Amino acid sequence: MSKADLHRYLQAGRDALLWKLEGLSEYDARRPLVPTGTNLLGLVKHVASVESGYFGVTFGRPFEEPMPWIGEDAEPSADTWATPDESREQIVALYRRVWAHSDATIEALPLDAAGQVPWWSAGHRDVTLHRILIHMIAETDRHAGHADIIRELIDGAAGLHQGNDNLPAEDKAWWASHYDRVERAAKEAGDG
Repeated sequence: MSKADLHRYLQAGRDALLWKLEGLSEYDARRPLVPTGTNLLGLVKHVASVESGYFGVTFGRPFEEPMPWIGEDAEPSADTWATPDESREQIVALYRRVWAHSDATIEALPLDAAGQVPWWSAGHRDVTLHRILIHMIAETDRHAGHADIIRELIDGAAGLHQGNDNLPAEDKAWWASHYDRVERAAKEAGDG
């Protein structure tokens, strides 16, 4: 797979993650819907933070903007939620600036360019741009999947992106019947 192909997959995941914020109130963009506090805006903040390190420090090209929520003195999971004074616009703009920085690294280096991930364990730190592209595609898509579930819990919107949800084209009655059938199967299996 070419560098351009890998970059395209990374960008598709980025776009999917941001699409999950579209049309939501500030509350819905930030509210946790699972016990770990996972929320849509926090997912974007987290992925921006992670991506800035993998395409920055790893290749000696640090992202120059401070991110105190990932510093040594930061509280656990500070990168996974937005404080009231961090606006959605600020976090999305930060993510886009991280993209630009990452894209410059991707464009400047060959796939076999060597890097080192200082926060990985000894013996696993040496990487290539190819490996980091694969890693960030997986990381971004994993969190886009979390965002898909959180968004569905908020308002029922699901799928890859607006206009292509990648789900069967059925009406609400069909989906309700499908849900009931899956629930019955789970109960039957659980009773067995």
